[in-house]
Order: sequence, then C-alpha cells, then structure tokens
Amino acid sequence: MGSAPDSTDYHRRVVDDELDELMTGVAALAIEGPRGVGKTRTGLERARTVYRLDDPTTRALVSADPSRVTTGRRPILIDEWQVLPETWDAVRTAVDSDRTPGQFLLTGSAVPVNAPTHPGAARIVAVRMRPMTLAERGLDAPTVSLSQLLEGGRPAIGGSTSIGLEDYAREVIASGLPGLRGLPGRALRAQLDGYIERVIDRDFEELGGLSIRNPSALRRWLRSYASALSSTVSYEKIRDAATAGHEEKPAKTTVLRYLDVLERLWLIEPIPAWAPTRSSLRRLIQGPKHQLVDPSLAARLLGAGVDTLLEGTPARPVIPRDGTLFGAMYESLVALDVRAYAQGAEAATGHLRTRNGDREVDLIVERPDRRVLAIEVKLGRTVRDDDVRHLIWLQEHIGADLLDAMVVSTGPEAYRRADGIAVVPAALLGP
Repeated sequence: MGSAPDSTDYHRRVVDDELDELMTGVAALAIEGPRGVGKTRTGLERARTVYRLDDPTTRALVSADPSRVTTGRRPILIDEWQVLPETWDAVRTAVDSDRTPGQFLLTGSAVPVNAPTHPGAARIVAVRMRPMTLAERGLDAPTVSLSQLLEGGRPAIGGSTSIGLEDYAREVIASGLPGLRGLPGRALRAQLDGYIERVIDRDFEELGGLSIRNPSALRRWLRSYASALSSTVSYEKIRDAATAGHEEKPAKTTVLRYLDVLERLWLIEPIPAWAPTRSSLRRLIQGPKHQLVDPSLAARLLGAGVDTLLEGTPARPVIPRDGTLFGAMYESLVALDVRAYAQGAEAATGHLRTRNGDREVDLIVERPDRRVLAIEVKLGRTVRDDDVRHLIWLQEHIGADLLDAMVVSTGPEAYRRADGIAVVPAALLGP
C-alpha cells in the first residue's frame, strides 16, 4: 500500500472529464484498457491510497485478506485488480454498505478469465481508456468539436492547420501509448516488438487464461489481422491468410478463442456494425470492422515505416484488398480519435456497409436517441463530390435522424461544402 504522488506534470486526457463527472455520483470506477495506455497514471491523479497488485509483497498481503483494499484514505486506487479478482468482490461489498461517490478506482489490463463472483452492476462503472488521440498528442489545436456536431444544428466549421500527409504517417508509426512517445526509430520499433511479444508469450496465458501451444501461429494470425485493418474481411479469410503455406490450420474454435482473449486484453477493438432501427435501410452486413487498439501495432506487425506508408504501397498481400496500406492505417488513426471523443459524449461508434458492398460509411456515431453523425475518412487534401456520395445517400434514407455528416481529410482547411457536409482535417477534430 502507498500514497499517490503529488505530481504537477500530469497531461490531462480526454477521459479525465468523464472520470471527474462520474466520481461526483458513482462510488467505484473501473478504468479499463490495454497495457501502457496510461490507466495507472490517470488513477494516481485522484487517489490518496494505492494498492499495486503487480507488487509481490502487496499482492501477498491482499491475497491473504482481499478486504484490505477497502481500507485507507479515499479515493483508493487498486492497480491491476485482475491479478486478484477477489478484490473486485471486496469493493462491491464495500459499496453495498456505503454508496458515497468517489471512493474506489480499479485499473486493469485485462478482463480475467476467472471473473468476479458478481459483475458489479449498479456498483462499479467501467470506463474505457484508449491510446492518446491526436489532440492529446498536441499535434494541433482542435477547432471542431465532435460533441458539438452531435448536438445537431450543423454548426459553422472553420480552422486551418499546417499538418500534412507526412505528419499523419509519422503519427501512425509513433504510437499513442504515452510511454512510447518521442522514442527514436530503433528504440520505438524495439518497444513495439516487445509489447507484441509480451502479449503473445505472457499476457495471453497469464491474463487471458489460454495456453498457446504454438506462439508463432498466433503471431501469424495477428499479422493477418493487421493486414485486414479497417476492413470487414471475414475471420475465415484472416485465418486462411495466416496459415498460407502451412499444412495445419487452427480450428474455428481456436480462432474464436484467439479473438476472445485478444479482446479481453484490449489489443483488438473491432468496430461493430451499426444497426438502425427507424429507417428504411435493409441488407446491411452485421460483421465488425477490424481494428487494433493502436495502428502503430498493426504497422509494426506488417513491418511498415513512414516511408512505406508515403510510397503509397498497396496493403500487404497477406489479404488482398483495395486501397493503400496508409489509407487503412489513417482510417484506424481517425477511428481511435472518434471513439474516444464519442465515448466522452455518451455516444456509440459503429460502421455501415451494405451486403453487396456498394454503399459504405466508415464511422457512424450514434447518440442514445439513435440519431447519428456520419463520418467518411479520406486520405487526401481535396474532397470531391464522389467522396460524399455515400453520406448523401444516407441522408436520403434516414432524413432528420442524420444530425450531421463529415469527411475527415488530410487537407489544410476545415469548412462546410455547399451541400452542408463538413470537411475537417484530422488534426483539427477534437472532443
């Protein structure tokens, strides 16, 4: 057990506003997300007492008496709670007795396979934390607010940026994991390799609870998944691409276990298909759009660097697809930002694609009342009529349920087109 540091150099994250608001009304919060995303640092900003369960001495003490984590000055931070899932039940029991807001923070890098005996519903609220957005990285000062666009009314759009294609390529490679920011090329590559190896060699079994007989097969599968980034390719095709040239293919049940564990480790975060309920839209695919939690991991799995992206090289032929590798990576970078900002606005993020593939909208941000903001992502400076045709088609089908429509580009200016569609450089989009 320890006390939180009195730090003055903390860099606020998008999720901080959400946490601050929740702590005024909720007794216990669980901050969830992958390793290295900044959960512990964010928790330490609020905690007066800290239990670090990755410390062997602390873990031994708490293992003997899990209720120990409910003692001390509050808020109490229980870091890496999934190492001892009993601590979740101890917090839940404490909250049953005292609902005073802002008592507990739990941080974890996985959903444990041996889940707590009680899920904590109505007692412990989960908050997702993701890698740093472009706004958090300080790429430029945002001039367009996603939450404002979700309010409707088509607000005025403006702002300019000097951020260009090469800058976005560097941000794809640089990673949004705070501890990796600013590392030079070789050091960054070594750290990303180590991150991936740790997931495969340690976390998959220790945190995910699934023993891997063939780690190289899991690595091939991850590489294949990375090559399917920002697409809706079937898991069968991902599996087939991962096993090309190998006689033995993992069973479908094995692949499903891969997916389950990788999602519980928050290494992959597929974007679900949007399911409209009040429109004439029919025959939409139900499959997710594939995303890793940070596009830098996908780039590293595929051996891509800044030069590779800028050369306009087509996506690696692990899985044949349309478009360039940079296009897929840029969409993944934008999706990371949109999901973080949408969460802060209490909105959900999905995607739309018709079954025959003739209509597609990259991102659909949906408010609780089911009205939406539609977003297309374009790797290019200029937005033409052809780039907005799917947004106009969606407007024709759902009418007033479409609050606003936007193309996120790599251009220098934010503005509204004559047809009302917003054009926003990624660097100028904020919460």
